[in-house]
Amino acid sequence: MTTLLQQVAPTGDVEHDKPAPDRLIAGDPDFTTWNLEERDGLYAGIWKSTPGKWRVVYDEWEYFRILSGVSILTDADGTETRLEAGDSYILRPGFEGTWEVVETTTKDYVIRL
Repeated sequence: MTTLLQQVAPTGDVEHDKPAPDRLIAGDPDFTTWNLEERDGLYAGIWKSTPGKWRVVYDEWEYFRILSGVSILTDADGTETRLEAGDSYILRPGFEGTWEVVETTTKDYVIRL
């Protein structure tokens, strides 16, 4: 096993999903996820979503960088953050709000439980 893993263009195992029906606010977004690493409570990969809006609740830490597209992340107080290619953020456990994909968005991510 190598201890260095290069993040490359998405290939291989892919997961398809949608927001839970009780969290969906608008649209019919489709999620595509390429998991590159899953071990010891750490998850890393690439995620892509088509347009739509849904409620989010984070119980984990997530670092992400937007690779393409436009999304709007709105916190529980109503503060909107526009996410575009090149933007990087950390979401801390306890974040609640909405995620709206305006233009199909792709991000890379690292999640720590």
